[in-house]
Amino acid sequence: MGNPKPLTGDSSIADWLADPAGNAILADMLAQGGQTPDVFKPVRRLAIKRLVKMSRGAFTQEMLDDLIRRAASGEVPAGAAAAQPAASDSDAEPAVALREWTERLDAGRFTGRTVIVTGAGSGIGRATASRIAREGGRVVAVDVSQERLDEFVDEHPGTDVVPLVADITDDAGVSRIVEAAGDTIDGLANIAGIMDDMTPVGDVTDAVWQRVFRVNVEGTMKLMRAVVPTMLAQGGGSIVNTASEAALRGSAAGVAYTASKHAVAGLTKSSAFMYGPSGIRVNAVAPGPTITNIEATFGSPLGASRIEVGMSVMPDPVEADALAASITFLLSDDGVNINGVVLASDGGWSAA
Repeated sequence: MGNPKPLTGDSSIADWLADPAGNAILADMLAQGGQTPDVFKPVRRLAIKRLVKMSRGAFTQEMLDDLIRRAASGEVPAGAAAAQPAASDSDAEPAVALREWTERLDAGRFTGRTVIVTGAGSGIGRATASRIAREGGRVVAVDVSQERLDEFVDEHPGTDVVPLVADITDDAGVSRIVEAAGDTIDGLANIAGIMDDMTPVGDVTDAVWQRVFRVNVEGTMKLMRAVVPTMLAQGGGSIVNTASEAALRGSAAGVAYTASKHAVAGLTKSSAFMYGPSGIRVNAVAPGPTITNIEATFGSPLGASRIEVGMSVMPDPVEADALAASITFLLSDDGVNINGVVLASDGGWSAA
């Protein structure tokens, strides 16, 4: 056996945890915040450097550099002991290291195209708006947070981004979005959405039901309705809605979210059938577990216990740029022959 490879930013979190010094250093860092290496379980196969972007400031490049320095020097915290995260047979690392996907830009794919992206300030929306902008498109980046949009613009110098604070459930806001896009709307990525509180129908409140449907269904419908006249006048366009694994099964969320995403699938298929002959393609992406800022809460003991059963076969979550790859594929001319599809981009969860 040769000497183990030195730990670097490209080393997976699993490799860090498997290394005695790396494990002890990470365990010590997490202990200071009251956490254990168990928190890394969903992302253990990612390169540790990915945490810098994912943590949004909680784990900085300076902190990573310090971890690498300490691991290289064998500087284990005094009294620290390696603490292996809980594991099961299904958690075992494969004998052969899995290839890690990396984003590959298709330069110019959206040159000359105007695409509206909602929820562009965070998560999947931000990743989608970013990819379109970096591939030459003009992006009308819509979000309810001016601060998040300002950050997005600052991160994309030299690109054609039109930031717009607007509420997709508000008719006036929708009008401003279409006005900002101008005379040509080549694409719409309906990504803004909210989660429910995992309650079953016997426990769901009117407030949760109405709020989820207002954003996830009415907001999606309103923007679709608003862009269709422009797309018809110009001879075509592409709309991609965000459904969910909850649009394909009943075990991924509460009744409000599940029903709302089934409704999004219906909006998608009906519109694809109606407008396909006019050159408008309408598809949806059904994301599986994705690392975003949308957090689930449990408002019902029954909901919590049943959803845990459904989550038992859930694959590891991915970063939002993996979903952006699916969405931009459907938005672009590469999806020319795809219409009315709800594409499961879920790491195989729907196959379980």
